[in-house]
Amino acid sequence: MKKILMTLSLASTLLLATNALTYTQADRIKDMQTMAKAMGDIQSGFFYNNLDMIKEGGIRLVDALERVQPPLEEKTEKDAMTRFLNNKVKMTNSIKRRVRKKVTHMIESFRDGHPKSALQDYKKITESCMNCHTRLRTW
Repeated sequence: MKKILMTLSLASTLLLATNALTYTQADRIKDMQTMAKAMGDIQSGFFYNNLDMIKEGGIRLVDALERVQPPLEEKTEKDAMTRFLNNKVKMTNSIKRRVRKKVTHMIESFRDGHPKSALQDYKKITESCMNCHTRLRTW
């Protein structure tokens, strides 16, 4: 019984580890669609003056954002100079960090009765999305 449990736990660990290493284009598309839906929910929350919609959209946005990874070819690049010039890993992490902070501040501002400040945070989140799409995803 212990051997079976140990084998199952080892197999599941290996499966999760390989999934974490293989972030595919299909995974990225799914995450981008989730983030687009979350941004729409946040925007609807502003229009309807609904904090719950803003919170729910913000949480979904951050969850999907955490799954987004730099392109695999960038992570596996061996040449240091090419990696330095592309710099996609560092830029991706920087954008993630900035969006997380802005989502937290946006929810707090809206909850505290400052919708204009929260809307400015939403605008900055949108700008971060566009920076990622124009610089990293080469739109």
